[in-house]
Amino acid sequence: MAVSDGAMDRVEVRDGLAAAVREAGALALQTFRGQLKSWIKGKSSPVSEADLAVDALLRERLLTILDAGWLSEETEDDPARLQRADVWVVDPIDGTRAYLAGLPDWAISVALVNAGRPVVAALYAPVTDELFLSIAGTGATLNGVPIKASKGDQIADAKFSGPKRRLESLATIEPAIQTMPRVPSLALRIARVATGALDGAFAGPDSHDWDLAAADLLVHEAGGLISTVTGQSLVYNRPNPVHDALLAAGRARHAVLLSLIRDRLAEFA
Repeated sequence: MAVSDGAMDRVEVRDGLAAAVREAGALALQTFRGQLKSWIKGKSSPVSEADLAVDALLRERLLTILDAGWLSEETEDDPARLQRADVWVVDPIDGTRAYLAGLPDWAISVALVNAGRPVVAALYAPVTDELFLSIAGTGATLNGVPIKASKGDQIADAKFSGPKRRLESLATIEPAIQTMPRVPSLALRIARVATGALDGAFAGPDSHDWDLAAADLLVHEAGGLISTVTGQSLVYNRPNPVHDALLAAGRARHAVLLSLIRDRLAEFA
């Protein structure tokens, strides 16, 4: 199947993607809170047998849906993806630490990226059976129901989640913010902004395409924005798929937050 600018092609991709992430979620649940091997890759990133099994399943399913480039946290990077207009961007289990700890806030995150931006997205949280879907230009849904980021630009009493240092810095600007528990899965943290459960979310530097691409489309289509703390939009499928510190919120609140932290970037970067 080839993706064009036609909505029908992307609907077919979305529906196939939804089935694939549900199947991947069922596979991950088989070993959730069970015995499995895990280890540390790089400096401190955990990975488990479940991550690799889900990655393999998704690679088989997604490349059947659409022959595209491939960028996954659990697959050795192939620079050939840079020559492809369409690229699958995959995090088999976003929030592996939560998964290994038996906590519910982990998800399967997949986006189809075209020319540097996500155009189809699925984010599935198997424990809570939450399936987020979006096609660029058509809105975003949670279990088939349209979702919207919270409106308004007030910071006082707004609910924020993210790294402790950044929330503490924001509280020195507006002490009346509501600090919510940090959602371990970055993709789910941003998706909570897309639903309005959170009014804003921060992320530290060094997140990757696979952490962000699906959630980026969800929050954008729900009437919010995610950007760097300097206001730059995110571009995907670059040679180095790593991003700076980030901020997500509804559009009006996002603009206010950028203005508030402009003179204190060192505290939020």
